[in-house]
Amino acid sequence: MKEVVLSKELIGEIGRIYKEMESGYDEVARALKFSCDGCPDNCCDSYFLHHTYTEWAYLWEGVRELAEEKQLELIERARQYILECAQAEARDERPQIMCPLNEQGRCLLYTHRLMVCRTHGVPASMRRPDGQTLNFPGCFRCQKIVKKKFVHDSQAPHVERTPLLQRLVAVERELMGEKIHLYPRVKLTIAQMLVKGPPAIPTPHCERSDSKSNV
Repeated sequence: MKEVVLSKELIGEIGRIYKEMESGYDEVARALKFSCDGCPDNCCDSYFLHHTYTEWAYLWEGVRELAEEKQLELIERARQYILECAQAEARDERPQIMCPLNEQGRCLLYTHRLMVCRTHGVPASMRRPDGQTLNFPGCFRCQKIVKKKFVHDSQAPHVERTPLLQRLVAVERELMGEKIHLYPRVKLTIAQMLVKGPPAIPTPHCERSDSKSNV
């Protein structure tokens, strides 16, 4: 297997995409006078799946900045998270378990947190490749603010995610190359990304050593 590694250029582009995501979020939050301060809930117990090798690799850029002891502790928490998710799903329940990255209410890898973690909270919309538009109302607290201020939810300011998602897709294509369609699709929780280790794909035939040829 060959690890999927981000170049410095791609890491820089991901950073720019995330920065623009945060700017859009902050603009809508200010317009709605919305803040997470004092919220009785914690969004880090929301069950999210992530779908790109790009973000998986970027997450591990952050993991490797932690001390080895902290990495091992984090992965053990991730294993427990996966176990508890399986138990909830066996009861036909949607898991609501604290993310293994959350420590004392804060994300251990805040600067490397993934797209969904950066955008959840305020209203947003996204246009799928098939042309269908998906609308996200925001968290329960934000929805209450919108209902008080607007006659209809559609009148509220929102983040348009489509252009930034398109840029993230472009990074994914550059990272994975022209054979991207041959690789398994990513559909993992953060905990699964941690336990599995950095993303890896089968080593291309042209890069495999053929021991028989040296006999």
